[in-house]
Amino acid sequence: MLYENVGKTHFHLSYTLVGIALLLCLWELLIFLLVDETSESQLRCFSPLPTLQTLLSLFADPKFWHSTLASLRRICIGTAIAFAIGYPLGIAIGYSKAIRAASGVPIHFLRMISPLAWMPIALLVFGNFEHAIYFLLVITMLWPMALNVSFAISRIKTEWLQMARNQGATEMQLIAKVIIPASLPCIASSLRLAIGLAWIILVPAEMFGVSSGLGYLINDARDTLEYEKLSALAIAIGLFGFMIDRVISAFYAFFLKRG
Repeated sequence: MLYENVGKTHFHLSYTLVGIALLLCLWELLIFLLVDETSESQLRCFSPLPTLQTLLSLFADPKFWHSTLASLRRICIGTAIAFAIGYPLGIAIGYSKAIRAASGVPIHFLRMISPLAWMPIALLVFGNFEHAIYFLLVITMLWPMALNVSFAISRIKTEWLQMARNQGATEMQLIAKVIIPASLPCIASSLRLAIGLAWIILVPAEMFGVSSGLGYLINDARDTLEYEKLSALAIAIGLFGFMIDRVISAFYAFFLKRG
């Protein structure tokens, strides 16, 4: 069994490295095809080797880590607020057919509005960009969380609920002992989807009105003509987003094993 697991790990690692190598080759090929005599000086700094060199220099820059921590802080706070609202909302929608019917059209209508479209309204309501960004993150994560949790709860077998009622369980006991435990495995998958969407929204949201964050760094590099930083920052954003996704995936796998 041990040798089999080791073999699977090596197999997976080998194909992962092949995929990364192909991505780097395609990246270099794209730059090669785009470069001409007039744009060579700018586009060449976007190729893999200069990008990775710049990325290493960014890792040694305290300003980069200050902005990274600012972005991660916004994601954490936005996730906490969205979870505090979305999880109870998902339970209510999944548990009550009346609430599910009444909320269906409004939720599906609101979730189709781009979160960035709310920025001007959020600025008028909250008065500053920092609070407006939190609002955008919450509105981005709220609907996937609520809908995923409600879907998981709606699939609970009615026999389990009826059995609990027959044994004298109150509605609150039913929610605490049956509904919430049944929805726990869905939390990780909901967080993975919601945080992935929020991470994508966060970067453009940070390009306006704030003085920290990865989105701010990209805007600043563009305005100061530091083109060599643009691709390095894009890679850094993808790297941190990937790491967050891996943590959530491990959390999800933990709940699946428990289930």
